[in-house]
Amino acid sequence: MTGTPTASLECLPLLASALTAAGRGWPVIPLHPGSKRPAGHAERVCPGTGRCTGGHRTPEERATTDPDLIRAAWANRPYNFGIATGPAGLLVIDLDPVKAEEPKGAPDGATSLQALCERAGQVLPDTYRVRTARGEHLYFTAPAGVRLKCSVDRLGPHIDTRAWGGYVVAPGSTTPDGTYTVACDAPVAELPDWLTMLLTEPDRPAPAPVRVHDGTRAARVALERECAGIASATDGGRNSTLHRSACKVGRFVAWGDIPRHVVEEAIQGAGESTGLPPAECRTTIRSALDWVIAHATPREAA
Repeated sequence: MTGTPTASLECLPLLASALTAAGRGWPVIPLHPGSKRPAGHAERVCPGTGRCTGGHRTPEERATTDPDLIRAAWANRPYNFGIATGPAGLLVIDLDPVKAEEPKGAPDGATSLQALCERAGQVLPDTYRVRTARGEHLYFTAPAGVRLKCSVDRLGPHIDTRAWGGYVVAPGSTTPDGTYTVACDAPVAELPDWLTMLLTEPDRPAPAPVRVHDGTRAARVALERECAGIASATDGGRNSTLHRSACKVGRFVAWGDIPRHVVEEAIQGAGESTGLPPAECRTTIRSALDWVIAHATPREAA
């Protein structure tokens, strides 16, 4: 096609794989070469131009099946690529290995899934499978009318799922741990009803408003307002909302208007109330506060 950049030989295999995934209706995103991390800018440094003119777009929102956009992205760099599972209509079960620090005999993801099936008296259907760098991905078609979210260890130890709000590293990609390859090229099966029931989150009760008693009035009001915003966030926007709110309140910590631990505890509770894993909340909050405190400008004179 005239005007379409030509990919280098190094980029061609990954470009071909990305186009194949897009051809199946699976929106793809570029990941840094040799990495699992999405390419592109973080929200805190978003220029607000181009595709982000109307506001920062998350990797899930930037994912595309447009062949021209994909060819342009892979024209000059051998990006790994991910599949945005929610927009692709997929639920992917991610089976991970046992961590080195765990006790001998601890079950890995495959063992945990087998035990789960035995307890439920069920057998998983044949489906599209990807051998990851350290485990396996099992692809399923997400059920219609149910907006499943990502989960961590919900089904069992070392069993994660990727759906709305997440992505999976796609076959053809390579990381320092190894290459992702198709282990079984069977058609993608529908997610069994019994697994859908286990993964369906009950409606969350409305979280109680946060009341803060430490810090200046301005700092308390700001923290309470941001916690309310975090608690109302849904699906793919939860982590970005958490990060943005922590950054906003972080300046009050930098100015000495409120203790850091008060901010961390309040925002952690708000983040967990949305269903985000505690460890993910802690990492996001710590990263945001560390950055803001290190780069905060002096308070402007009144």
